[in-house]
Amino acid sequence: MADEVKRKQKRDYTYAVGRRREAVARVRLYGTVKEGLMFGESPVVKGQILVNGNPIEHYFPGPVNKAKYMKPLVVTTTDGKFALTIKVSGGGRNGQLDATILGIARALSAHAPEKYRKLLKSEGLLTRDARVRERRKVGTGGKARRAKQSPKR
Repeated sequence: MADEVKRKQKRDYTYAVGRRREAVARVRLYGTVKEGLMFGESPVVKGQILVNGNPIEHYFPGPVNKAKYMKPLVVTTTDGKFALTIKVSGGGRNGQLDATILGIARALSAHAPEKYRKLLKSEGLLTRDARVRERRKVGTGGKARRAKQSPKR
């Protein structure tokens, strides 16, 4: 009975997942932020993006990265209107950044599809980059395409 009550309660956030190679970003988009809401040790504030408990500027530093992760918010003109918390794991920093961008775009699209989906889709922000590392083949000497060296005689 308690499980049914939990399932019927409305969440106060929109959830989305973004992936790229081995990286996975789980994004929560809060339209309204309740008093005392924490993410890790940091309080969640409207207009702020937190990644693994840190401000996004510290996790993905630099102006190039900032332009990338702000693109979904700039395209939809929602910069500063939502609070975002992101848990990202796996892969390297670039893969994590791409997963984060896809997660933010999907969360915005799920929050208000009639408003944001068309804008995000036209910018190519809702498309997952399916390229992954090529698997290792049997008999190749440790690499995917490397052939074993043949003996001279």
